[in-house]
Amino acid sequence: MPALSRQIALFRSERAEMTDYVTAWRCIGCGRIDTPAPCIGICQDEKVEFVDAADHRHVLARLQLEQQRAEALVVLVRKLAHTKPLNGQWQRSFLALQDEALRTLSAAE
Repeated sequence: MPALSRQIALFRSERAEMTDYVTAWRCIGCGRIDTPAPCIGICQDEKVEFVDAADHRHVLARLQLEQQRAEALVVLVRKLAHTKPLNGQWQRSFLALQDEALRTLSAAE
């Protein structure tokens, strides 16, 4: 499996595990975050990091777009790597691949 494909597969498996959301109260003054839970008298505060859900969704959407762009470029690179033009057809093949590359790049923008 090519390195990029392994990285994409690893990302997808990690992302699948990162689906727990916690709804909490955040103080608009100091930023304290709290969730309602029954206290059994042994509570301790610990430092944790949170990301705003809207920011998280925005980043995931952007990441999905970038994955689609990367996958389109991988298809083009595979085609380039495995294409061997017939004798006398090098320029024609190059121009066709160049045209496909320009279409891929413009579609990605």
